[in-house]
Amino acid sequence: MSHTAHIRSHRKPRRSASTIAMRAGVAGGVLSTLAVAGASGSANAAEPVTQTLELPTLTADLAAQVAQSADVTQQAAASYELQAERDAAAAKAAKEAKADLAEAKKKAAEEKKKAEEAARKAAAERASRSAERATLSASADTGSSDSSGSSAGSSTSTSTSTSTATGSAAAVVAFVQSQVGDAYVSGGTGPNSWDCSGLVQAAFKSVGVDLPRVSQSQSTAGTQVGLDNLQPGDILYWGGAGSAYHVGVYVGDGMFVGAQNSSTGVVKASLSYDPPSGAVRVL
Repeated sequence: MSHTAHIRSHRKPRRSASTIAMRAGVAGGVLSTLAVAGASGSANAAEPVTQTLELPTLTADLAAQVAQSADVTQQAAASYELQAERDAAAAKAAKEAKADLAEAKKKAAEEKKKAEEAARKAAAERASRSAERATLSASADTGSSDSSGSSAGSSTSTSTSTSTATGSAAAVVAFVQSQVGDAYVSGGTGPNSWDCSGLVQAAFKSVGVDLPRVSQSQSTAGTQVGLDNLQPGDILYWGGAGSAYHVGVYVGDGMFVGAQNSSTGVVKASLSYDPPSGAVRVL
C-alpha cells in the first residue's frame, strides 16, 4: 500500500460531457455577443454621430429689412427730438408773448395817461386863448374908438382906417379873417394851423400871387409904404425890412390879422396892440 493512499485526493471530480458542452455553448454565445458589441463599438468609435444647427442665412432681403428698420427707428428718434424742440420753442414763444403783452399794456396805460394830460393842457390853453381873445377884442374896440376920436386931427389916418378892400386885396383880407381862431404851429402852412409867414403866403397864393416862405423875404416882397398910408391887403412886418421876425396882413379900420403865437393862435387885433415896424404893398 502506498504511503499516500490514506490521503484524500484533491483532484476535482470529472465533469460530464454534456455539462462541458453546455458550458461551451454558453461561453460561445457570450463571446459572440461580446464580439458583436465590440465590433459595433469599434464602428461607432470610428464614425461618431454629430448634430449640427443650421443658422439662418443673412440674405439680401433680410439685410434690407434690417436697414429699413434701423432707418425707421432713426426717423422716429429724429421726429421725437424735433417735436421736443418745437414744444420748447412754443413754450418760449408763449412766455415772450406774455411778456410782450404785459409791456404793451404798460405802454398803453402810459400813452393813455399822456393823452389825458395833453387833453387837459389843450383845454387849459383853449380857455386861456379864449380869455386873451376877449381881451384883444376889447382892446381892438378901444383902439377903434381912440382912432375915431382922433380922426379930426389927421385926414390921412382917417382915410386909411376906413378904407374898404376891393378885388384881390379883398380876397386876401377875407382869407386871413376866415382863419381867425386857428392854432399857431411853428412851420404850419394850414389848413387849420399856421405860423405867421405861412398864413400870409397862403392868403396871397389864394389870389395867384407867389410870395417867399419866410418873414424876412416877405418884408421886402413889395413896395414899402408908410404906416400912415396903409390899405387893406398890405403886409405888415415887425423888425427890419429884410430881417423881419414876424408878419401879418392889414385888414382895414386900424386892424390886422396874424398868427401870433401858440397861446393866441390866429387873431384879429388893433395896430396899437402890437405896433408893426413897417409895411409893403404887393397888390
